[in-house]
Amino acid sequence: MEIESFSPDISEEDLNLLKKRLLNTRWPHTIGEDDWKYGVPNKWLREMIHYWANTWSWEKVVQEMRRYEHFKVEIEGISIHFLRSKGTKSNSIPIILTHGWPWTFWDFREVITPLSSPKEKGSPSFDVIVPSLPGFGFSTPLTKAGVDVPTVAYLWNKLMTEVLGYESYAAHGGDWGSLITAHLGHAYSDNVIGVHLGLPVVPGLIRSEISDHYWDPKEKDLRDRADEAAPSLKSHLAVHTNDPHTLAHALIDSPAGTAAWLWERRHNWSDNNGDIESVFSREDLCTNASLYWCTGAITSSLRMYFEHFNKPWPLAHGRQPVIESPTAYAIFPKDVVALPKKIVEEKTNLLRWTVMPAGGHFSAAEQPSLLVNDIQETFSQLYNK
Repeated sequence: MEIESFSPDISEEDLNLLKKRLLNTRWPHTIGEDDWKYGVPNKWLREMIHYWANTWSWEKVVQEMRRYEHFKVEIEGISIHFLRSKGTKSNSIPIILTHGWPWTFWDFREVITPLSSPKEKGSPSFDVIVPSLPGFGFSTPLTKAGVDVPTVAYLWNKLMTEVLGYESYAAHGGDWGSLITAHLGHAYSDNVIGVHLGLPVVPGLIRSEISDHYWDPKEKDLRDRADEAAPSLKSHLAVHTNDPHTLAHALIDSPAGTAAWLWERRHNWSDNNGDIESVFSREDLCTNASLYWCTGAITSSLRMYFEHFNKPWPLAHGRQPVIESPTAYAIFPKDVVALPKKIVEEKTNLLRWTVMPAGGHFSAAEQPSLLVNDIQETFSQLYNK
């Protein structure tokens, strides 16, 4: 498991093919109102594709990525890309940040330096490790079947302890990253000093089976938001979980199709008051889609849903609490799922529960300062015990 330096790059050939495909997109007719209620609007997507093909610059993006060290390592036949930013203090805390779908590792770009090089005198610094999930971005190609949440947690623990040599470490994640981080705190509590979750999950807990008595009346807004968001989750969950490769054939052929599928989720799951570009810049949206399309990652990124949701969550033990590592939750008001605090108190070693004033499903990209502060305060609290 030797690590190798890696340059996060997209070939000129792939960039030229991307532009050619974008400029030759075959567009559907608009039927009546061109509105988000039907999916991604034709007019908006046309403007975005024009920007992507003619203005967006990979060279500009990659120069920023190269401010950090990048590596690749093969762990048990699975290729893993990761970014590293070492902490500026001698007692820096190792932390692994795990992204989700339709995220990439680059969604953490605004939190990496504030965590590794904090400006506030009393804030801890972190050795920040940001991997790309197996089959996502530069952790491609994925050739092994069966890669689910426990598998990734197993790989991450090996990465942190055996490859990078940390005896113990902290972990944070959003979306899939929350599930993986929660499993780290469940299965590897001897190594994991604490977990910080940007999505409220507990390994093995089925949300639909939670009885009403667990919900506090003060949590009504979070519960209402989860009910509001539920219809927007159905389309991708149904396809990704049941027959992901069928959709993947269309998306891997069409960058405009890939972008529409990714960007609709960015619109529906973020705290944006109906304006996606108030939260995500055009450059960020195009970079996101490029890291899926140019790396050929869309098929393997969808596959994780099939591998994880077609069986019960494979647990490492039946003890209570389920998450034994000290556990913190950052609850963003426009996220798409919710759990009552009362059941989390029963099922986890709950250290901290923070309901944020703003933000949605993509917390690191939407509200990086809120997330950084909460991570810093969480692990300061642990280290000061």
